[in-house]
Amino acid sequence: MNIQKSTMHSDLLLFTGAITAMIICGMIFIYSSSSIFALEKFGIAHYFVKKQFFGLLVGVLGLIIAYLAPLKVIQKLSPLLFWLSLFLTGLTMIPTFTQKIHGSNRWLNLGGFAFQPSEILKVTFILYVAYLLAKKQYATGSLVHSYIPLLILLGITSLVLLKQPDFGLTVTLTITTFLLLFIAHYKNKHLLLTGASLIPLGIALIYFKPYRLARILTYLDPWSDPQGAGFQIIQSLIAIGSGGLWGLGISQSKQKFFYLPMQHTDFIFSIIAEETGFIGCVCIITLYSICLYTGMRIASRMLNPFCLFATLGFVIMINLQALINLAVVTGLVPTKGIGLPFISYGNTSLVCGLIMIGLIINMSHEQ
Repeated sequence: MNIQKSTMHSDLLLFTGAITAMIICGMIFIYSSSSIFALEKFGIAHYFVKKQFFGLLVGVLGLIIAYLAPLKVIQKLSPLLFWLSLFLTGLTMIPTFTQKIHGSNRWLNLGGFAFQPSEILKVTFILYVAYLLAKKQYATGSLVHSYIPLLILLGITSLVLLKQPDFGLTVTLTITTFLLLFIAHYKNKHLLLTGASLIPLGIALIYFKPYRLARILTYLDPWSDPQGAGFQIIQSLIAIGSGGLWGLGISQSKQKFFYLPMQHTDFIFSIIAEETGFIGCVCIITLYSICLYTGMRIASRMLNPFCLFATLGFVIMINLQALINLAVVTGLVPTKGIGLPFISYGNTSLVCGLIMIGLIINMSHEQ
């Protein structure tokens, strides 16, 4: 028992250490990548890093609350928390409450306070799925009583997210859910049939939305429109290629001088690659690998099914989001609006990410 407890503590220490290192890297490179843009637009070079630091303080407070909250209460309230966050996300469809940024209605503006409710929805969705999986763990073979209700839940969430539109988060939550269902020993036949039916649906969602189709065409040949649709990914590849082995040096990026759009949010990894080179890229990927490996080990020791599935869901979602972001900035998949967890600029994302970490620590200590 003492050996297991010591191993759990070691894994938890490595896990939280990796997250802490990501946040520190994020602060450094948010300032490095955004200082010129912030100085030009707001007259203050540290504008974005100052806002991110405020988000960090709120996030640490959220982490502490999530760590101290009784797990039985969290489990019991997870359905209510999910429907409340889904309602808030749905409010972004009403022009009075929404704040449109980069063509998407993902931000809610209530009394001058703007935040992204879909980030909250990520946390509560995983908690609700974990709640249902724990509740129905002995009925995984039941199509009507277990599998279909989870599909309906995923479908309702996806519809709300696609109305924003947020195709990237929809894909992330869908993959995470199916991985959890696979881990929970749901029938492979059901999972394969559902996955196959989603393929034509995904094609239709792309075909009937011109901007999504344009992203696919740009992905296939960005050089067909180097000054238009292909500009961002081309500049990203130039930034990554310019870094070489050791990089140009921190704060020495050339692409941040208004060449690479969204350089401190979705494409911050390109600036990291330019300034720290291949070595820096390996370090970032290693941090996420440590997070994935230790997170899975922590989850594997949990006896409470709710804690097990919630921890797995959080760990999978964090690393899946990172994987998609890295694939986007390197041109391996079409562009999606997904940031790099704990590193990209974004207050709501950072706060909700730290709440997830607080819940994982809480669940691991309960064991």
